[in-house]
Amino acid sequence: MSTPCVGRLAPDIIENRISVTAGAQDKKGDRAMPDALILEFTGGTADQYMAVNAVLGIDAGTGEGDWPTGLVSHTGSTGAGGDLLVFEVWDSRESQETFMASRLGPALGQVGVPEPTRIEWLSILAHHSD
Repeated sequence: MSTPCVGRLAPDIIENRISVTAGAQDKKGDRAMPDALILEFTGGTADQYMAVNAVLGIDAGTGEGDWPTGLVSHTGSTGAGGDLLVFEVWDSRESQETFMASRLGPALGQVGVPEPTRIEWLSILAHHSD
């Protein structure tokens, strides 16, 4: 089965790459903030989301499993129409690109998740988690 998201995400990430890592310093010496990513899959379902997690060896219910290096936080949700939306915070876009190419893209293809209809990187101004 094809890996529909690898070709779609990687060029977008490469084209807009800003080399920012958690704890890195900007030109003023201030600590850099991580980047956030929104992925929206029109036609993607909660069942597909759970199936992708199973392929990745992640238990979204317990938080246990083989989470990728560089992932700060992850939220998977469905919208009012049932479409799949993922919101993630990454230490860098490069970490997400590596995960997409090596593990997530192939898992999305294996499960048959449609290509994302929205891919948006956000510059985080503040981030808090317990």
